[in-house]
Amino acid sequence: MSAAGSHQRIGIDLGGTKIEGVVLDDANQPIVRERIATESTRGYEHILDRVALLTERLRSAAPECTRIGIGTPGAVSSRDGTMKNCNTTCLNGRPLLDDLQARLAVEVRVENDANCFALAEAIAGAGRDAALVFGVILGTGVGGGIVHRGELLRGPQHLAGEWGHHSIDPAGPSCYCSQRGCVERLIAGPAVEEHYRDITGRHADMPRIVADYRVRETVATQVFERFIDRFGRALANVIDIMDPDAVVLGGGLSNIDELYTLGRDAVARYVFNDELRTPIRRNQLGDSAGVIGAALLV
Repeated sequence: MSAAGSHQRIGIDLGGTKIEGVVLDDANQPIVRERIATESTRGYEHILDRVALLTERLRSAAPECTRIGIGTPGAVSSRDGTMKNCNTTCLNGRPLLDDLQARLAVEVRVENDANCFALAEAIAGAGRDAALVFGVILGTGVGGGIVHRGELLRGPQHLAGEWGHHSIDPAGPSCYCSQRGCVERLIAGPAVEEHYRDITGRHADMPRIVADYRVRETVATQVFERFIDRFGRALANVIDIMDPDAVVLGGGLSNIDELYTLGRDAVARYVFNDELRTPIRRNQLGDSAGVIGAALLV
């Protein structure tokens, strides 16, 4: 194989409904991509089988790869090495890293999918010109990752970047983490939709709320303006602590244009400074960021 081939990297993004794999060349460009269904309802062992199947297919295109990066919907506990905080709940409490290394017979590196997103955008996306990048996942949940000069910062408890679970309203709605008023319970898509339902008794999804806000419908405007205000307060707290060179937004809600105008204005209102220099950028890698970041782990 060529010298370039020796630098190929394999990454896998293990999601609740799909597992995506990629082979990157030595310029971090995808040369092979493939997706298969996770079939998570069939349980933990079946998920291991599905990852092994996809890995085998990818290794046929990169046979010299001896390490694989895998992004997961949770994190590895620093206490006992099992998975925690996974919304694919059959992974929780399981030694996924050890089981995959035994099954695949290669070195495996596992990281939270938000960390993979942040790493990809910092190295190959919207934050590649910045030394310290805070990567934000804003969608059905709220997460984040921190990358400094191309290195992922995890912390001794694997908590670095978990801004979704700092409380900004002690009287707010309860969260599964046992706190009240967590950022995730206030600005994630389902939380905003819940707020709308509490006021109206009707369901509207986030795209409908945004569309109604843009024509100045009264309730949608109230709900959306609170969303923007809480976004500003929460992200300002992060910027006060980290002072990153760039913030990159990802996840489904990152497509809301107002986050980069009204949202930025809200951050500026709450940040502990007389100006906001931190750029807040839309991601460049889209849905590919997670799997690219997984490959960059190795």
